[in-house]
Amino acid sequence: MTNAVVDLQRAEAQPRTTIKLLRQLDDASVVAAYLDGRAEAFQELVERYQKRLLNFVYRTIGDRERAEDLVQEVFIRVHRHLHRFDQTKKFSTWIYTIASNLAKNELRNRSRNPLVLFQTISKRDGESDQRPLQFEDLHSRPDDLFHKRHLRELVEEAVAQLPEHHRIVFVLRELEGKTYEEIAEITDCNLGTVKSRLNRARNRFAQIIAPLVD
Repeated sequence: MTNAVVDLQRAEAQPRTTIKLLRQLDDASVVAAYLDGRAEAFQELVERYQKRLLNFVYRTIGDRERAEDLVQEVFIRVHRHLHRFDQTKKFSTWIYTIASNLAKNELRNRSRNPLVLFQTISKRDGESDQRPLQFEDLHSRPDDLFHKRHLRELVEEAVAQLPEHHRIVFVLRELEGKTYEEIAEITDCNLGTVKSRLNRARNRFAQIIAPLVD
């Protein structure tokens, strides 16, 4: 048991102290604290994963407002089912699995609704300054900043053209930095399938983006 866990157990009726101690814990300990009755622990999980999941879902479906709705749904499901979470597994893999499934469902539903697809494309054109891909450095020179924004837009354009099952593994690996094993668990595929899809996604991504950067 870590010192932070021991201190947390002693931190009765001290909200600020409790929040500070929760930030020192790993995910498994925060989950255990929530299941042990500490409501503040769930907010700590939200703060750790909200932005990361928003970036992941947005990169996958291309609609920021809808991504925000889906991330809210992720946390609703986590709150509802956390007591059933297998604590021998990684919490990050579990929550990304929920987000991935919701994103895939959104893409399938959208493919059956041309109006939604048109609205999404139109919306992306007007939100170039709100995209979550972080290619920018606020201390960069103006010409460097312009180049990085342009690069970001090219990458997002290329990613958006990948087939759904290739796009998800590409985003998880290349933009989220997940391991092959984590991707396999999140997507419910074996390692061979993950590596095959990622290889095809990389090749397709290279084909798409090459003419854009010439």
